[in-house]
Amino acid sequence: MSSYARLRSSALELFATRGFQATGIRDLAAGAGVSLATLYHYMDGKEDLLVRLMRESLERLNGDARTVLARVGSPVEGLAALTIMHVLAHGLRRTETVVVDRELRSLGEESRKAVVALRDEYEQLWGDRLVAGLAESSMSVPDIRVTRLALLSTCTGVAYWYSEEGELDLDRIAAVHADLVLAQVEARLGTRRVRLDDLDLPPIGWFRDLVTRA
Repeated sequence: MSSYARLRSSALELFATRGFQATGIRDLAAGAGVSLATLYHYMDGKEDLLVRLMRESLERLNGDARTVLARVGSPVEGLAALTIMHVLAHGLRRTETVVVDRELRSLGEESRKAVVALRDEYEQLWGDRLVAGLAESSMSVPDIRVTRLALLSTCTGVAYWYSEEGELDLDRIAAVHADLVLAQVEARLGTRRVRLDDLDLPPIGWFRDLVTRA
């Protein structure tokens, strides 16, 4: 494992468990097993490292979302596919997604703007599916923004309660969330309400491979 890979893994764990403010520069160096000189080869400061980690995570999430949407057709399929990808990513990459979710508050104004722009780009992909579904009458959405935020909040919550040692299988959890999301927007084909099993999506294993690739 490279020095940066060790630093990335250690920093994410420290930021997720201790919090950004409670993690010192020496903690980061010790956790990665590198000297302070090596540490500063990869960052200008602690906030610089946090921004880099957040950008990497959100850029990957955006890329995965676009890959997923390229494989589906209708807005309903797109929303279900985004749900499955999001739940798997937040279940399998819990540490980094928790850091992105919680530590925006720790960034300065300029850094925060750059990270929020990436987050907004991702959320817009969800919003676009809702707008399109409403336009073609395949969904019932009383308010686009509120619905988008509610759905994302529900799916992101997996990062906080899912455990690999638990009784629930993550693939099943992702499928259940897709059905919950479809139910929330009253997804339908014509007059018939649809569930995940009614849609022509790649198997969940395809989504898992996508979010766990090196």
